[in-house]
Amino acid sequence: MATLYVRNLPDDLYAKLQELAASEHRSINAQVITLLEQVLNTEPQQIEDHKRQNVLKVLEENPQRRRANPADFGLPDSTEMIREDRNR
Repeated sequence: MATLYVRNLPDDLYAKLQELAASEHRSINAQVITLLEQVLNTEPQQIEDHKRQNVLKVLEENPQRRRANPADFGLPDSTEMIREDRNR
Protein backbone atom coordinates (compact mmCIF):
# COMPACT_ATOMS: atom_id res chain seq x y z
CA MET A 1 0.00 0.00 0.00
CA ALA A 2 1.14 3.53 -0.72
CA THR A 3 1.99 6.05 1.97
CA LEU A 4 0.85 9.65 1.81
CA TYR A 5 2.43 12.46 3.79
CA VAL A 6 0.84 15.88 4.15
CA ARG A 7 3.09 18.83 4.94
CA ASN A 8 2.05 22.22 6.26
CA LEU A 9 -1.42 21.08 7.31
CA PRO A 10 -3.09 24.01 9.12
CA ASP A 11 -3.64 23.40 12.83
CA ASP A 12 -7.35 24.23 12.66
CA LEU A 13 -7.88 21.74 9.83
CA TYR A 14 -6.05 19.05 11.78
CA ALA A 15 -8.19 19.80 14.84
CA LYS A 16 -11.37 19.44 12.76
CA LEU A 17 -10.06 16.17 11.39
CA GLN A 18 -9.37 14.92 14.92
CA GLU A 19 -12.88 15.88 16.05
CA LEU A 20 -14.50 14.19 13.06
CA ALA A 21 -12.44 11.04 13.53
CA ALA A 22 -13.32 10.89 17.22
CA SER A 23 -17.03 11.39 16.51
CA GLU A 24 -16.93 8.54 13.97
CA HIS A 25 -14.84 6.32 16.30
CA ARG A 26 -12.03 6.15 13.75
CA SER A 27 -8.34 6.86 13.78
CA ILE A 28 -7.20 9.97 11.94
CA ASN A 29 -5.67 7.75 9.26
CA ALA A 30 -8.93 5.83 8.76
CA GLN A 31 -10.90 9.09 8.68
CA VAL A 32 -8.65 10.58 6.01
CA ILE A 33 -9.00 7.45 3.87
CA THR A 34 -12.80 7.54 4.29
CA LEU A 35 -12.98 11.21 3.32
CA LEU A 36 -10.76 10.70 0.28
CA GLU A 37 -12.87 7.74 -0.86
CA GLN A 38 -16.06 9.77 -0.50
CA VAL A 39 -14.72 12.71 -2.47
CA LEU A 40 -13.04 10.69 -5.19
CA ASN A 41 -16.05 8.41 -5.69
CA THR A 42 -18.44 11.33 -6.10
CA GLU A 43 -19.76 11.65 -9.63
CA PRO A 44 -18.94 14.89 -11.46
CA GLN A 45 -22.66 15.58 -11.98
CA GLN A 46 -23.25 15.39 -8.23
CA ILE A 47 -20.46 17.91 -7.70
CA GLU A 48 -21.97 20.28 -10.30
CA ASP A 49 -25.41 19.92 -8.71
CA HIS A 50 -23.94 20.73 -5.30
CA LYS A 51 -22.17 23.82 -6.68
CA ARG A 52 -25.38 24.97 -8.37
CA GLN A 53 -27.33 24.54 -5.12
CA ASN A 54 -24.73 26.61 -3.27
CA VAL A 55 -24.98 29.42 -5.83
CA LEU A 56 -28.77 29.40 -5.64
CA LYS A 57 -28.60 29.49 -1.86
CA VAL A 58 -26.34 32.55 -1.91
CA LEU A 59 -28.61 34.30 -4.40
CA GLU A 60 -31.69 33.55 -2.30
CA GLU A 61 -30.03 34.86 0.84
CA ASN A 62 -29.16 38.16 -0.81
CA PRO A 63 -31.57 39.07 -3.63
CA GLN A 64 -29.92 42.48 -4.07
CA ARG A 65 -26.76 40.72 -5.15
CA ARG A 66 -28.38 39.71 -8.44
CA ARG A 67 -29.75 43.14 -9.27
CA ALA A 68 -27.55 46.13 -8.65
CA ASN A 69 -28.73 49.65 -9.37
CA PRO A 70 -26.25 51.41 -11.69
CA ALA A 71 -27.07 54.74 -10.03
CA ASP A 72 -25.55 53.38 -6.82
CA PHE A 73 -22.21 53.28 -8.62
CA GLY A 74 -22.53 56.72 -10.22
CA LEU A 75 -23.41 55.26 -13.63
CA PRO A 76 -26.09 56.81 -15.86
CA ASP A 77 -29.49 55.19 -16.19
CA SER A 78 -29.47 53.17 -19.41
CA THR A 79 -33.23 53.66 -19.82
CA GLU A 80 -32.78 57.42 -20.04
CA MET A 81 -29.91 57.02 -22.49
CA ILE A 82 -32.03 54.83 -24.77
CA ARG A 83 -34.90 57.34 -24.66
CA GLU A 84 -32.54 60.15 -25.62
CA ASP A 85 -31.23 58.14 -28.57
CA ARG A 86 -34.76 57.37 -29.77
CA ASN A 87 -35.80 61.01 -29.55
CA ARG A 88 -32.97 62.18 -31.83
